[in-house]
Amino acid sequence: MLKLYSYFRSSAAYRCRIALNLKGLAHETEFVHLIKDGGQHTKPAYRAVNPQALLPTLEHDGRVITQSLAIMEYLDEVHPKPSLLPGDAEKRAKIRAFALAIACDIHPLNNLRVLSYLKAPLGHDQAAVDTWYRHWVETGLAACEALLPPGETRFCFGDQPTLADACLIPQVYNARRFKADLTAMPRLVAIDKACCALPAFAQAAPEAQPDAA
Repeated sequence: MLKLYSYFRSSAAYRCRIALNLKGLAHETEFVHLIKDGGQHTKPAYRAVNPQALLPTLEHDGRVITQSLAIMEYLDEVHPKPSLLPGDAEKRAKIRAFALAIACDIHPLNNLRVLSYLKAPLGHDQAAVDTWYRHWVETGLAACEALLPPGETRFCFGDQPTLADACLIPQVYNARRFKADLTAMPRLVAIDKACCALPAFAQAAPEAQPDAA
């Protein structure tokens, strides 16, 4: 049995919801609210599952996997079809590099705990925090646009969604939420449109989650 610990606005959990849906894997969801009760992820019950107190976490038949990219690659190994990492070694490396550019270089600078630290201990107002967010996401996504392979493709690396698309769409969603300027990345915008037309992506969107109410 698969169980995903998730929060509707967690972009890392959003990635994993996409991956589960792309693979058609039935799973249970346990909702961990990042705001209510002072942050349910900080409570002992969840820390016992994930000592980092971060989302998401995947449980599978007694195994506990943390970190979204590790979770998605684990799913790809235990349920190989359809593959999130298709192609030869070079293509798989480029897909991973694109995914890591988002998961390791853009997202951590704009995670909830970072934005909260900018406001509370450091004293920045919401306008300054939003400016910080937009700077890093616009810079990072412009680089991701340049990392795409030459030529027009429906998805990031060809005619099927991969690990790269699963990472991209939550980041674009958040970029729009913070009113980032996406005019410098037209291919990413087109890929986002193609992905969001698929049920696997639409059903993983934050507003489609039961805990979004």
